[in-house]
Amino acid sequence: MIEVGIIREFPGDMLERIAGFYVDAGWLGKGEDHSFLLPALQGSTLVAGAFDNGVIVGCARGISDGCSDAYIQDVVVSPDHRRQGIGRMLIDCLVSGLRSKGIDWIGLVGEPGTEKFYRSIGWQEKPGFTLWQINKQ
Repeated sequence: MIEVGIIREFPGDMLERIAGFYVDAGWLGKGEDHSFLLPALQGSTLVAGAFDNGVIVGCARGISDGCSDAYIQDVVVSPDHRRQGIGRMLIDCLVSGLRSKGIDWIGLVGEPGTEKFYRSIGWQEKPGFTLWQINKQ
């Protein structure tokens, strides 16, 4: 049975599995430095994790100013656990946790091709809004 909850600590084996999810998602190359990951997780307002018999199989981050606005990002589930509703459970966990902190504006950034998934769980695109990014130096 899958259990989803907020994670506050990231022991080595869990961190290595999460890094593997990032590789599976194409966000990191195999063997690429993932030393940024622990500070990124620890610096997030909330991190939700999905566990199958105590082993992490997915996670997602909520980043916020802590009082009004938040973004959900890095929603990832191991390939062998996809299409079981885990992504939705992770997002629901984060939304609930953020709302319990009084945060009522929650957005997310999804990878190209994930639109159908987010629509299926009740998210809507915001017409007229454009995602902006500064080029890396």
